[in-house]
Amino acid sequence: MLIDVLRNKLIEAAPVDEIERDNVVQELLQHFVLLGLSRSGFFEKAAFHGGTCLRVVNGINRFFEDLDFMLKTPDDSFAWQEHLAAVVKDCATEGIAMEIQDRAKADTAVRKAFLKNDSVGKVLTLRSIVSKGPPRKHRIKLEIATNPPAGSAFETKYITFPTIAPLTVQTLDSSFALKMHALLCRQYVKGRDWFDFIWYASRKTPVNFPLLANALRQQGQWSGQDLPVDATWVRAALDAKIREIDWEVARQDVQRFLPHSEQENLRFWSPELFCQLVANVQ
Repeated sequence: MLIDVLRNKLIEAAPVDEIERDNVVQELLQHFVLLGLSRSGFFEKAAFHGGTCLRVVNGINRFFEDLDFMLKTPDDSFAWQEHLAAVVKDCATEGIAMEIQDRAKADTAVRKAFLKNDSVGKVLTLRSIVSKGPPRKHRIKLEIATNPPAGSAFETKYITFPTIAPLTVQTLDSSFALKMHALLCRQYVKGRDWFDFIWYASRKTPVNFPLLANALRQQGQWSGQDLPVDATWVRAALDAKIREIDWEVARQDVQRFLPHSEQENLRFWSPELFCQLVANVQ
């Protein structure tokens, strides 16, 4: 039965508290949504990117809330309805009831939608090893950029749960470029971005600089400017940004998205750590 499969996955993940348990359940539901999108033909015109992609495809050790996508070719007529209806139907055959909330606006470049499930977490909680706190209602936000900056490269990767399915995803150098755009242009402190930066930089992931230049030109404080975007420019911009960050706020932002095994490392977060990692940007 499906619930036994999910329960076994939850036990395998061995969450140590209610927050970690809910993060695991959220991730299991995300996999079902990705499977439904793949079966609907969604990835013929769109690509998976962002943090959850980094988790699902590359195994970064933190949890993510949202599913982020981009169209391979800009199209301001894109609508979620057809694909989300297919996801809901697909999930229903597996015994998972999803409710669609389409929040997309036709005049915005980023189209948002939500899928809600109120039952899976409740049933799993009653049968799991962590059951002290009430389960939260799970809401999966989906966002798609209908006019993304030009220059991304894509590849095909596969999920194997709940079954094998192909996904079109951004290559890591393109993914790092858009993460770099978020690091430089976000107007508030988001520690989750900086955790991801550690992952990319410690692996000396290359940056797709033409894509980053296009993203900076399209949105943010450098909008409309032709910048000399290369490793030297990016290192200088990151160094300046790092010295503005309140690292206590950054730590608090990311903590609940980390397994307990990762949380101890937050005490080392400092300008010195991140400036050292900036040297790996290439």
